[in-house]
Amino acid sequence: MATHEIRIDRRLPLAAEPHTGHNRWHPDIPPALRCDPGDELVLDTRDTFDGFFDAGSSTKDVEQADFGLVHPLTGPVFVDGARPGDLLVAEILEVIPQPFGFTAQVPGFGFLRDDFPEPYLVRWELADGWAASDDLPGVRIAGAPFMGVIGVAPSRDLLETASAREADLAARGGVALPPDPAGAVPADPAIAAEALRTIPPREHGGNIDIKQVTAGTRLLLPVWTEGALFSAGDAHFAQGDGESCGTAIEMAATLRVRLDLRPGQAAERAIRTPCYERDAPGPSEFAPPGRYFATTGMCLARDGRQGFEDLTLAARNALDAMIDHLGHEYGYTRQQAYAICSVAVDLKISQVVDLPNVIVSAFLPLDVFV
Repeated sequence: MATHEIRIDRRLPLAAEPHTGHNRWHPDIPPALRCDPGDELVLDTRDTFDGFFDAGSSTKDVEQADFGLVHPLTGPVFVDGARPGDLLVAEILEVIPQPFGFTAQVPGFGFLRDDFPEPYLVRWELADGWAASDDLPGVRIAGAPFMGVIGVAPSRDLLETASAREADLAARGGVALPPDPAGAVPADPAIAAEALRTIPPREHGGNIDIKQVTAGTRLLLPVWTEGALFSAGDAHFAQGDGESCGTAIEMAATLRVRLDLRPGQAAERAIRTPCYERDAPGPSEFAPPGRYFATTGMCLARDGRQGFEDLTLAARNALDAMIDHLGHEYGYTRQQAYAICSVAVDLKISQVVDLPNVIVSAFLPLDVFV
């Protein structure tokens, strides 16, 4: 198996190195490289605001941050042989932090945005597995690095479906970010005018902000386009479940990941949103059980209608996906699977800020099976 690299110059914004990445989702974005199933990737990534903040930044800079540049992603990577209906397996091998991180409270963004209308910035020093900041004296945060944004390209059909349902939500008074070419990379008008913004997660992954997808976890992504077109960015040094104020400890990083395929598995098992699994304990005492399989749910109604900040709907979808998994993988009836969910499956709020789609994860501990 081969190793492939995409290296970047972090002194430059993504727009100065457009061959290394993109900040919109679209199936026509050309791949930055190709790999075979089983190959390893080493991807340098920029932080969520494309290097806007540094150790000299202050709270007054927060309001100047350009949301049009969010999120600079590294990729896409074309996986030879990947077809729609496959599962792409992204095995996280390592997330290597850069030494600076930040947490920004941006006016109008975050779960409690109405209660916190003022900007705020925390600057972190990241060293030896810990984050510390003079802006938050007396606090030390253990590192558990992961990629906030990680996913594959949407198909043309998914792009059009997502655009339509989010436009419908906005017309109903919800919050959604329509396509916007300002700051888009690539800047090709044919792509920038209709490409999806990266802020909400969708069926193809994206801004999932799931803190448990650390080294040792395998993320399972339904493939929507030929070659999958895998990308990642928005690394986090640490985050609480929910990412309440809208940002974690944001950082630039280097991702090591191995990509593989489970041909036809997404179609066969009707998997339409990301799942993830782990065979050994995670980096934190607060992590889920050592061996688990997790499904995700977003606030998308069965009729395709887009919900808004609807944790109940997201939780129902996570449980529905878990019930399907228990039936397919172990042969349980739906009522048996529902009972297993009630006695063994944990629901966790993964993120509540990437509007309009919140995410709930359902964790199945594998040690319950004898």
